[in-house]
Amino acid sequence: MPGIAFGRFDDSFSFGSIKSYIAEFISTLLFVFAGVGSAIAYAKLTADAALDPPGLVAVAVCHGFALFVAVSIAANISGGHVNPAVTFGLAVGGQITVLTGVGAIQGVVMEIIITFALVYTVYATACDPKKGALGTIAPMAIGFIVGANILAAGPFSGGSMNPARSFGPAVASGDFSGHWIYWVGPLIGGGLAGIIYPNVFMSHEHAPLSGDY
Repeated sequence: MPGIAFGRFDDSFSFGSIKSYIAEFISTLLFVFAGVGSAIAYAKLTADAALDPPGLVAVAVCHGFALFVAVSIAANISGGHVNPAVTFGLAVGGQITVLTGVGAIQGVVMEIIITFALVYTVYATACDPKKGALGTIAPMAIGFIVGANILAAGPFSGGSMNPARSFGPAVASGDFSGHWIYWVGPLIGGGLAGIIYPNVFMSHEHAPLSGDY
């Protein structure tokens, strides 16, 4: 999986790096626009009624599809992170070289767990040298885990998993209350996945399980 490398300061301004920045910007813009747009559209269609189960499913599916597209269109250029927490998690694991209804603590814990699941999935499907055919469906798997996590965490923490996903709406609304949750939780969760997966599953040789199932 191609990635963004910042090994030396001058490399950060190379032609390849500039292309990666642009690719990530476009993919993140598309993802945030579609994801946040789905929630805004639901609120408009229901006259700002509370989010019900069908609405939650619709928002989750929209995020999953949008992320699938966003990762796919940037994967061969910048790696298709579309998420500072994913970038941070990959950096922790050495994949990149770099110089609402609940309390704040519960929200942070929820964001840690779901972002861990997201970054773990990124490692398993896109970064592990043993991934084999899984690498071809990595964007789909990543989109699915985001959709599933939103279904599980949406009513509690909002199911962000992505500082950029939360930062855009905060800037647009001018409301940064509790915004730190969506930086601390995802960065911790992504960092933990970056420590665990590479050191447990990528640092040692192991043969796939065999047998009849």
